[in-house]
Order: sequence, then structure tokens, then C-alpha cells
Amino acid sequence: MAAAAVVTVVPMAYQNTSASTPDWLNKGDNTWQMVSATLVGLQSMPGLVILYGSVVKKKWAINSAFMALYAFAAVWICWVTWGYHMSFGDKLLPFWGKAKPALGHKFLIRRSSLPATVHYYKDGSTVETPMIAPFYPAATMVYFQCSFAAIAVILLAGSLLGRMNIKAWMAFVPLWITFSYTVGAFSLWGGGFLFHWGVIDYSGGYVIHLSSGIGGLTAAYWVGPRTNADRERFPPNNVLLVMAGAGLLWMGWTGFNGGAAYAANIDSSMAVLNTHICAATSLLTWTTLDVIFFGKPSVVGAVQGMITGLVCITPGAGLVEAWAAIVMGILSGSIPWYTMMVIHRKWALLQSIDDTLGVFHTHAVAGVLGGATTGLFAEPALCSLFLPVTNSRGGFYGGVGGYQFAKQLAGAAFVLAWNVVATSIICMAIKLFIPLRISDEELLIGDDAVHGEEAYALWGDGDTYDATRHDDSRHMRNMASVGVTQDV
Repeated sequence: MAAAAVVTVVPMAYQNTSASTPDWLNKGDNTWQMVSATLVGLQSMPGLVILYGSVVKKKWAINSAFMALYAFAAVWICWVTWGYHMSFGDKLLPFWGKAKPALGHKFLIRRSSLPATVHYYKDGSTVETPMIAPFYPAATMVYFQCSFAAIAVILLAGSLLGRMNIKAWMAFVPLWITFSYTVGAFSLWGGGFLFHWGVIDYSGGYVIHLSSGIGGLTAAYWVGPRTNADRERFPPNNVLLVMAGAGLLWMGWTGFNGGAAYAANIDSSMAVLNTHICAATSLLTWTTLDVIFFGKPSVVGAVQGMITGLVCITPGAGLVEAWAAIVMGILSGSIPWYTMMVIHRKWALLQSIDDTLGVFHTHAVAGVLGGATTGLFAEPALCSLFLPVTNSRGGFYGGVGGYQFAKQLAGAAFVLAWNVVATSIICMAIKLFIPLRISDEELLIGDDAVHGEEAYALWGDGDTYDATRHDDSRHMRNMASVGVTQDV
């Protein structure tokens, strides 16, 4: 007797019932990728806008926040006009993609693909790993990667707060995205020579953090320092808002690292878990060192420790064991602390460059540390889930792992060198037409001189002292205290 045929009925909710849901579209992956992109965007807007506007001296609150706001907007236009394809398009050079717009609907509604990421064995003809082609449209990938490009240059801005000419900054942002960021992105992510060589950068330890840290330090050299008064005393104007901005940055990192797998999969879950483990460990380590050596915990120090932990885990977030995330957190809470608190104060070169928020330490040092430790702790089974080069592993696991560690250092050296040269050329070119630094007169005043606005409408800040008005106000308060009112 023949067995009855089994008919599987797909629920209506999961059927592709229109042209807007093609067979290749995975709604879960698409949703997660857009949520991840939005989380990364929230790190910049409003996260870093709030953090920058509150961590600086009151007279620079508007200028610092606006630098982040402007950059976020400017990068969007650069990205969809030419930047996306320079980073993730067809190969032009081993480190650069071909520039073209990402604006037409025919491209944006197609299934996303990174054409230069097909990886071949050494014979050059046998495919080792197929092209990266997530199950969502190119529009989602453009959105996700734009949020990364934006935060990179906004992080760089932290080195320049409190003195860069806003007009020079307006020119700097599109130039740096074009000639610096796109090179690192294509080389490591888009199918460039470092990608195919097997250098690991899971979610931007090199592409974003090392490039912004080195780019920021280099730009700070060319722009010049703040006033001596600001360098000697630059207290945050609102520490509570510093913590609020830092909180958005920390939780936004869930999308930063969780979205790097390009899918809602097990690798993404590992990345998210490791991200928070490392950040928490690093914050506690930095705070402990502050207590041991300075006698009290610093809120700003805790935020710096949080950031170094997030940066350090980024190159290997989905590729290391959870215990390795703890080790990386201990290292990221102590080594950047040492470079900032000890080496910086003894090294004349670092003393001569005014890196306002210490972005070199929190992003460049922590980024290289993360890349190097990924070269040690990258777990073979996890590597097989994500990397184009099969049999990749960290030095801790033997075999080719030692070679991987050397690759990581070489990759860092390339990103570092390119950013020093590219950022220097950009600054020198801008300087021919626009002063890089705010004038000395405006530096003494701050926001009111640069923007005609102030962050807080408090009496006595920027107002001309009027003794008569002051006496009248005091008289009215005294009258009110005994129940006497008068019409004004």
C-alpha cells in the first residue's frame, strides 16, 4: 500500500506574497541588520553628541556637539554618492573600490553582495569561500555600513574639540571619509588585500578605531593645541550627561558588533555576549586602578575604561571564547590606562600634541591591543563560521596561529601608516584655503563667538554685569519672601 504524500502548508504570514518580499529575503536577518544599523546610529546621534557636549568645558559644549551632528549628516551624503562603492564595491586597486553612487533603486532593492569578497585558493581559480551575499537588500547594507563610517569620523573629532575651526572641520569630514576611511574599509572588509590575506577585523578595531585614533592624533598635530588655560583646566560641564552619552554608546555596541555577522545567527550572539563581558571587565579594571593610584574612582575614568573594553573586543567579538573576552577586558582596562596616565606624561611627543579626549589611547592603543589579542585568542571553530580564509586560528591554538598574530600586527601597521599620511595631506590641503584653528580671540570666548549660541542660559555667563538690575532683582526677592508682590 503506497504511503500518503505529506503536504506541508506554509502559514500565510511566512509566505512571500508580493514583489517586495522576494524568495531570497530573510525577514529576520533584514530586521536585525536594520536594528543593528540604528543602534550604531544612536551611538553617534544622540550618544556622542551628548557625550561630547557634556564632557568638555561649558564654553565649548555647543561647538563640540555640533561637530558630531555635522559629521553625521555629511557622511550620509558622501556615503550614498560615492563612499559605499569605494568601500564595498568592485575592485579598483588592492586597497580601494570603484567610486559610484548607491542611489538607484535597481541596485538598492537587489540582494546585497560584496563583489570583491570571493576568496580563492592559492591556485587563483578554485573558490575557497564564496562572495559575501547576505539575505537582505543592498539598501540595508548601505544603511548599516554608513552608520559605521559616520561614527569613525565622529570619534576622530574627540581629538580636536575646543579649538578646530568649524569651517575647516566641514571640509575635513568628506575628505577624510573619501581618502582615509574607504581605504581601510575596502582593504579589510570589502575584499581588499588585507581581507584576502586573512587579517582579522571582525567589526572595526582597525577600520574604525585605529584609523580614528591615529587620524585624530595626526589632525591634532596639524590643527594645534587649545589655549593654555583650557589645556590646564578643562572640566566636564555635566558629568551626569557624560554617563548618559556613554550609556548610549555601550548599549549601541550591541548592534556595532552584533551586526557584523551580517545575519541574526549564532556568531552574532557570541559577538554580543563577548562585547558586554569585555566592556564590563575593562571598566572595573580601569576603576580599580584609579582607586589604587589616585585614591578615588573617577566617573570619566570609568567611561574611558568602558570605551577601551568595547574597542578592544571589536576586532574579535564573534571569534573568541567568553573567557578570552575577560582576559581582553583586563588588558584593555590596564594597558591604555598606563599609556594615558604614565607614558603620555613622560613622552614629549605626546605631550606636544593636544589630543583633547585622549582618543589615541582609548581607540588607537585599544584597537591595536584588540587586533593583537584576537591574533592570539581567535578560536578555530568560531573562525570557520565567519572568516574567508579556512583554518584560521589564533596563536594560542597552535598551528598557523603564530602567523595570524604576525598578520594582525602587519595589518595594524598599514592602517596606521595610511592614516598618518592621508590625514596629514588632507590637513595641509585644507590649510591652504581655511585656517585649521580658531582665532585666539574666539578661543577665549568659545561657543558664543563661533556659533552665536551658548549651551546654558545661566545668569552671568556671557552677560554684561548690570548692578542696577542685580540690585532690583535682589530687592524683589526680598519683598517676595515677606509676602509682598508687585507688578512688573
